[in-house]
Amino acid sequence: MESGGACERQPSGVVREFEAPEYRSGQELSQRAFSNSHASSQRSQSDSDERTGVAPTADSDHENPKRVVFLTAGAAGMYCGSCMHDNALARELRTQGVDCLLQPVYTPIRTDAMSVADTHVFFGGIHIYLLQRMPWLKHLPASIRRTLDWSPLIRLATRRSHATNANQLGQLAISMLRGADGRQAQEVARLTDWLADQVQPDALVLSNILIGGALPGIRRRLPNTRLVVVLQGDDIFLDHLPDQVRHDAIGLCQDLVPSVDRFIVNSQFYANKMGEMLAIPPERFDIAPLSIDVTPFAIANDAEIQDATAAHLPQSLAFDRADTDNSFRLGYMARIAPEKGFHQLVDSFIRLASKAEHRDLTLHASGWLGESNQKYFQAQQQKLEAARLTDRFTYHGSPDLNQKVRFLKSLDLFSVPTEYEDPKGLFVLEALAAGVPVIQPDHGAFGELLGSTGGGVLTKPGCLDGLCAAIEELKQDDQRRFDLGISGQQQVIQRHAVGQAVEQLKAILFDH
Repeated sequence: MESGGACERQPSGVVREFEAPEYRSGQELSQRAFSNSHASSQRSQSDSDERTGVAPTADSDHENPKRVVFLTAGAAGMYCGSCMHDNALARELRTQGVDCLLQPVYTPIRTDAMSVADTHVFFGGIHIYLLQRMPWLKHLPASIRRTLDWSPLIRLATRRSHATNANQLGQLAISMLRGADGRQAQEVARLTDWLADQVQPDALVLSNILIGGALPGIRRRLPNTRLVVVLQGDDIFLDHLPDQVRHDAIGLCQDLVPSVDRFIVNSQFYANKMGEMLAIPPERFDIAPLSIDVTPFAIANDAEIQDATAAHLPQSLAFDRADTDNSFRLGYMARIAPEKGFHQLVDSFIRLASKAEHRDLTLHASGWLGESNQKYFQAQQQKLEAARLTDRFTYHGSPDLNQKVRFLKSLDLFSVPTEYEDPKGLFVLEALAAGVPVIQPDHGAFGELLGSTGGGVLTKPGCLDGLCAAIEELKQDDQRRFDLGISGQQQVIQRHAVGQAVEQLKAILFDH
């Protein structure tokens, strides 16, 4: 349905544009993850390459490398933005000489680039769920229960995304947040013992506060280890819980705050929001700009940019597209889900593509489509069919890295009009790295991202009129699209490349 009311009464300036200024014992795990002696820290280059997948830099401190463990929560077989971000940071930390282990919890992670994550999982999703539902399982021999943490079994069980009872999920979250007092206490102790007795990292980074129930015990066992929590969507999970469960979960998260040295967020917006929700003092936050590995998106050579600039060509012509393709490609790349606003983009496309002057407009979408959202996606296809626009819409599936880059570079304009306040927005940086200008709702972290990059415009959240107007205006202005795309691309390289982000992360983890 199209929006109306105040949205329709906006003046013609409906957008804000920015200009940028198999199980193993703890001992076996630690031997794979880290060296336990000075001699083993000087292992051969080939051994280093095998373990890390990335060769250390020439200036790495091989004599006494810092040790970091990233605990990252897998997303049940989906491509997960947070997992991909953690994976990119871990790879770059290794490149810069840090002995870093990316350790999945709940499920194995799935990334669109080479994963450096350990193949084993703590807090295996099947295991902790069964402990919650059948607490007597804790009396079974550990050798039997450990089979539940076998990664292939977890992948098999979670290969089909489906909805989970919110109350059951909430009770599990409560139990996990209680740590040593929850039903998964034995698993909490196993993780704590592994970290304290075998690994002894200089820093421990958690990908969210919701996996932090073990933090008080870790703090007691490892008083000199820097404990850091990255907040990046914790509120979204909490807000989907029943009211009382949400209230209790927030209280337990607040109880964990004193055990944490620093909280990292990617925007001031999220520092403010989570600071208020979890009673975190402002001085405990570090704002680290969202980052990506820009290398796959690099344009072949500077001459291509210069030629395109000199000719004032539409930005899309700088990319690999067939000469006979004269369509204008509007693109979307995110999970196919209501909260990501895919239906809003479909509605905007239908309104505009039905006009004679926009007969060249096409819609291209890519992203994970889970079983729970199949009916939602079918509803969008039915709307397109009713408007006789099916032949001008293409769904490209869930892309790997190379497919993602080619997909983004084929677009003229990009938008993911989320209905929630997104604390990150990696897809924005990826589109801009490909040189494609973006249109995003003016909420969450999007304002700060576009303020930093100058690569697009903002519209009123949930306003179909505003979104349509922004698409139409940019579609008709080749030079403006080109300028926004070039600015966004340059600023992502300068301000949001993973190398710079890791330099800042190392300061947070080690300079204290």
